[in-house]
Amino acid sequence: MRSVPGPAPRRRRTALAAAGLTTVLALIVTACGGASDDKAGTAAVAATAPASVTGAPAAATATAPAARFTVPADLAERLRRQGIDVDAWRRGGWKDWDRDKWLARARDFVNPVIDGLWEPERMRAAEEADKTVSTKDAAAGQAAGDPVPRPMRAVAERAPYHEHAAPVGKVFFDSPAGAMVCSGTVIKDVNHPGRSNLVWTAGHCVHAGRDGGWYRNLAFVPAYNDLGRADTRGAGAAEIAPYGTWWADWASTSDQWIEGGSEQGGAGAAYDFAVLHVKPSAGGRSLEETVGAALDVDFSEPGTAGVPSMGAWGYPAAAPFDGQRMFKCLDRPGRLSLGPALPTMYRIGCTMTGGSSGGGWFRVRDGRTVLVSNTSIGPADNTWLAGPRLGAEAEALYQNVSRTYGGR
Repeated sequence: MRSVPGPAPRRRRTALAAAGLTTVLALIVTACGGASDDKAGTAAVAATAPASVTGAPAAATATAPAARFTVPADLAERLRRQGIDVDAWRRGGWKDWDRDKWLARARDFVNPVIDGLWEPERMRAAEEADKTVSTKDAAAGQAAGDPVPRPMRAVAERAPYHEHAAPVGKVFFDSPAGAMVCSGTVIKDVNHPGRSNLVWTAGHCVHAGRDGGWYRNLAFVPAYNDLGRADTRGAGAAEIAPYGTWWADWASTSDQWIEGGSEQGGAGAAYDFAVLHVKPSAGGRSLEETVGAALDVDFSEPGTAGVPSMGAWGYPAAAPFDGQRMFKCLDRPGRLSLGPALPTMYRIGCTMTGGSSGGGWFRVRDGRTVLVSNTSIGPADNTWLAGPRLGAEAEALYQNVSRTYGGR
């Protein structure tokens, strides 16, 4: 989450995640429980859904991606064209963040698996990439926006998370500042129904924007810290990553974020979204099949006047939170404008602190819970969150990833 600059913050451990779909179903609609014929549908995350539908991990490590990984020929060729030796990259070459070697263009993304990199302790120690939006930018164009919302207190999600928020988890990655973390949500793949390997997150969780390039070692962990333990030290992989760790073999974000995104949000903030494609498990099972649930994405850009409530989920890291447990906020959405030439963003009151970036925003449409945005920016006093509206640009990006990589 990006915040308005204040006193220089100390570095904070984080977990930028989104979870807790149960609250949306319980508070926005009166009856949406039970399993549908499509077990990956919205009902799969209802509070009353059975564990088999919500994706209870029968054997937490059995469906994890393979520990060993052979670099596909096309990926190896892309690496060679960019002057990267795969073995050297795995041995630590990825730590070279020389600006001339920091791949930045949309087609430059590469992410060879590094065995054993994302162990529980490294996940626990990952920190947030603190993002900011200036007070001036936050106030710009407010004639097209709405009044600042009343802060809504973040509420803890119930555990185990696989029963209430099976499709959501954390996106881990490495940046020049070290190991970082964001949130992600398993989304449906309309071109490969029932077998999705797609994850929705924020653009600034995969790419540094105009002043950098692609982050490295991107991986997704659904239902992180499944039991919601306050202290995860000593917790094993089956508890920290109940469905395993899924490496991204492709990531895509908007051209607007790549060209205009910055540590201050910049013009790219209104387009701060991304889609990951993760590598299927060792047995060929998709992420959706393994987790047992996935959400549709709503690209209709619904107006705020007709939407009574939106919910945002995350793992806030700054005090009074510690980044290890899920929290959520629910509020009637308003509009935030960062400039007259930019699309308005959604904004809700929420006290989640830094660490909630990339977390999914959800609403109920025609009785189904759908993803409509993701956490992007917020102020230093942690009173609200804002996320991009997902329209034609977001849908085109999604379709491109689905058609190009979804069948792998």
